[in-house]
Amino acid sequence: MTYFLTILMLLSPFLTPDDLTVTHEGETIATVNREDFYLPLIGKEMIDHDKYHFFLTKVEQKVFLPPVNAKIAKNGQLIPEQIGYMLDKRQFKERFYQYYYGIESAELKVPIRPVHPKVNSEILSNIRVQRIGQYVTYFNNRNKERSHNIHLATEAINNHVVFPGETFSFNQVVGKRTRERGYLSAPVIVRGELSEDIGGGICQVSSTLYNAIDHAGLKVIQRYSHSRRVPYVPRGRDATVSWYGPDFTFKNNLNQPILIQAKIYGGQMLVYILSSDSVIYEQRRVPGAPSKLPKEIIINNAEIL
Repeated sequence: MTYFLTILMLLSPFLTPDDLTVTHEGETIATVNREDFYLPLIGKEMIDHDKYHFFLTKVEQKVFLPPVNAKIAKNGQLIPEQIGYMLDKRQFKERFYQYYYGIESAELKVPIRPVHPKVNSEILSNIRVQRIGQYVTYFNNRNKERSHNIHLATEAINNHVVFPGETFSFNQVVGKRTRERGYLSAPVIVRGELSEDIGGGICQVSSTLYNAIDHAGLKVIQRYSHSRRVPYVPRGRDATVSWYGPDFTFKNNLNQPILIQAKIYGGQMLVYILSSDSVIYEQRRVPGAPSKLPKEIIINNAEIL
């Protein structure tokens, strides 16, 4: 086979530079020519590998379909997972080389392979049966900007599954809090303390999650308190987060995966930690959050909690 390819490589400059049509699911996603990849240097491969890998990356991006985890809808129904797919690089290279050296026709159907989601319906069904931890905090839902940010961050952590041995990072899961991602300017001042402006209210979500995680007996890896007391959790029970600063992380040190369910009901934020009926865990006692909201401060005509 190597000898055969060597002969074809020697002959390839004399082959008609036919176009190659690359198709995926019946649609043309690229059209290239042999000359686009030709490397006319003695003693080297006839294909310019830099150009080939650049082309390969473009094809890979066009055909990639990410898998979708199974999740639980607001009405409690289980939404099945969706299998994704990605480029099969090995098969694509073989077919491209066959075309280039004149062995195959000038049409290449992109070979793909399935990408299975991390969380399927079976896993989700098994770990939603037992509540091992929970916590609730309260906020003023008339403060629209802050409430909006709390809703966004709550949705980001809702239905997240953490497998045994894995570490959860609040910043990684929620992502950067920016205007482009929908977060609003809601500076949070409590007794003279000023936190981040874009995404104000996020620390209440991370603090509620922290207390639920602690209640479930999971291992807290990284947690920082605000420099001054915050009103939505007892003293020393908060978890401040910032994209360029502190993060809240914990490790699932249990024998089963856990499911985080986060919900908003009016001015209440609730986090439930669920798992399977075979999970081995030991709950910790966690002080409840104050239900009475503090008096808000008005600065520049904006309500600040």
